[in-house]
Amino acid sequence: MGTDIEKWLEGDGEVFLKDIGIREGQLILDFGCGVGHYTVPVAKVVGKEGKVYAVDKDREALDKLTQIAESKGLRNIFIIRTSGDLKIDLKDESIDTVLLYDVLHYMQPQERREIYNEVYRILKIDGLLLVYPKHHKRDDSLWNLADMELEDVIKEIESSDFYLKRKCFKTLIHDDNYEKGFILNFTKRGMRGSRNF
Repeated sequence: MGTDIEKWLEGDGEVFLKDIGIREGQLILDFGCGVGHYTVPVAKVVGKEGKVYAVDKDREALDKLTQIAESKGLRNIFIIRTSGDLKIDLKDESIDTVLLYDVLHYMQPQERREIYNEVYRILKIDGLLLVYPKHHKRDDSLWNLADMELEDVIKEIESSDFYLKRKCFKTLIHDDNYEKGFILNFTKRGMRGSRNF
């Protein structure tokens, strides 16, 4: 019997990602991708017509992701190395879906506002922002989300012109193991500052 991460990368991850809204042919950004626990199954779901942009400041993690992608024959993963800059080198309204999975606790409030603004800029009008806000007050609290309830995280993201479309409690991978957590699906409001959606 394989480990959790092996089962995730060999099929469970794809099932999870399809259920939360990832589709064939989409252009996806996985911000804070690490070694690719989400990048790899996303690349499988979007297929040859889709692309996954993998952003991280950890060069070793990105090198490992590159090796994994090559070993699995995935040619639709594009690495974007950053030094921690929150500016994303992608065109306005060019991305279908952005994943912010298990990364918000690393960021101070101002940095989170910056990343929400960048995500807003690069997302298509009907695009999705998918968030796994691990480490909030009631979920193994840690660092910059330790004092925030899940509802506080939702309000913070909605204040950057996103609308909560779906909240669900699912089994997913965290580090190398399965656990349950809340997944938040947001859509971008039409015009910046508008309340028409």
